[in-house]
Amino acid sequence: MSELCDTDAVELRRLLDARAISPVELLDACLSRITATNAAVNAVVTLDEPGARAAAKEAEAAILRGGDHGALHGLPVLIKDTQDTAGLRSTYGSPLLRDNVPAADQGSVARLRAAGAIIFGKTNTPEWAAGGNTRNPVFGATGNPFDPMRSAAGSSGGSAVALACGMAPLASGSDTGGSLRNPAGYAGIVGMRPSYGLIASEKRAFGWSNLSTDGPMARNVADTALMLSVMASDDARDPLAYTLPSEPLRGRAERWAAPRPAVLGKLRLAFTEDFGFAPTEQAIRRVFRDRVARLAPLFAECREATPDCSGADDAFAVLRAGLFLAMHGKNYKERPEMLGPNVRANVEEGLSYTLEDHARAAATQTRIYRAYQSFFANHDVLISPTITLSPRPWSELYPAEIDGVPTKSYFHWLALAYAVTLPGHPAISIPFGRDEAGLPFGLQIVGPRGGDAIVLSLAASLEAAFADDAQMCRPVPDLARLAAAQPLSSAPGFLTWE
Repeated sequence: MSELCDTDAVELRRLLDARAISPVELLDACLSRITATNAAVNAVVTLDEPGARAAAKEAEAAILRGGDHGALHGLPVLIKDTQDTAGLRSTYGSPLLRDNVPAADQGSVARLRAAGAIIFGKTNTPEWAAGGNTRNPVFGATGNPFDPMRSAAGSSGGSAVALACGMAPLASGSDTGGSLRNPAGYAGIVGMRPSYGLIASEKRAFGWSNLSTDGPMARNVADTALMLSVMASDDARDPLAYTLPSEPLRGRAERWAAPRPAVLGKLRLAFTEDFGFAPTEQAIRRVFRDRVARLAPLFAECREATPDCSGADDAFAVLRAGLFLAMHGKNYKERPEMLGPNVRANVEEGLSYTLEDHARAAATQTRIYRAYQSFFANHDVLISPTITLSPRPWSELYPAEIDGVPTKSYFHWLALAYAVTLPGHPAISIPFGRDEAGLPFGLQIVGPRGGDAIVLSLAASLEAAFADDAQMCRPVPDLARLAAAQPLSSAPGFLTWE
């Protein structure tokens, strides 16, 4: 079923500029793929065909007129449903916003549109992005493209699955406890959490908190870098967008557009199965050890090591709960029945903490950050599994145990991701073959402070090194099987909230 919509974004831009294809033709291919496969996985939940067709025709006319165009000119792009899109329904997976149609794009979406992207639909997410399993009471569950009855992870699960199925060449996501990286790992695509402030955001409830960031998702590293080059910018509304007027301290956008090959033979690689605390299942540890053995000969040095992340569980829980209390405390008091179990759990947790708890969490986060700086003085890059376990059924609200050991919370199983969220270092998940269950295995690559270009370069080099290795390259779902499958909406519990 390989078609135009399966082509890489960088190549599509070349074909568009050469007038070998048209934006209208490309949009039609994406819409056809959605028609064929979306019912099986429920990744795209809102479409704007009339608006998208008008934008595609306008993009085609601009190409025929000649001249310079934006970096994403003519490319169809899907947007996570927790990100505001002008004139296009944005529900956040919540019944409170079931019919919400924003008047304006949020900043990161506006930058994509200004670069010529054709925003044509929204992708599914857990309610208010709360949780690592993409389900909500508005649109139901999203299924894994390799087994629709299994989880797509979250919270950018819809975007990851849409990309894996070829519904669009690019899609947006966001990440607090791994919401860009975890679904990328489960769907066999690429998701990058950039350094905080690189992609400015005016939407964070706590402007000085580094926990949440928007980011790019694609099927390969070059496409991810292309999208990042557009999303990266300054915005005075974001206090963490570390720039001076007209002087971007993190470098100009073109720095991110095309990753330079990394000289692997000069790099010191560190690897960890669990950062010293993440409840990683044995099956994932075995696959990871196999991947490390294959990677080690490429590097100057390869050793098992991790920054000191002690206290990370407590720090992340407290800081995350504070964010949810700020965002949802009022609705919890006035309309608790309109909030799902994950959001309620976070608000209640936030209400139980004291200022002393917050002070302890903030101090622990700072200590972990400084531990990372010491660590990267002796190592160039760090890798780990992306996620602690192989995909389980989406009917499970969250994994209550891993290898028979109870988890501490509904997000404890995301610890491999938030071990990196806390210090704010850039990280990317790239597909690295399959796990023992035959499902995608994601490799998380973590770079030094501000090392987004380093992360992209290394990821691109590893992707290229194993591109022809059937056991290590990106797995592709069986699209014909998905096209013939029963609609996911017919599955028991599809719309169940609790």
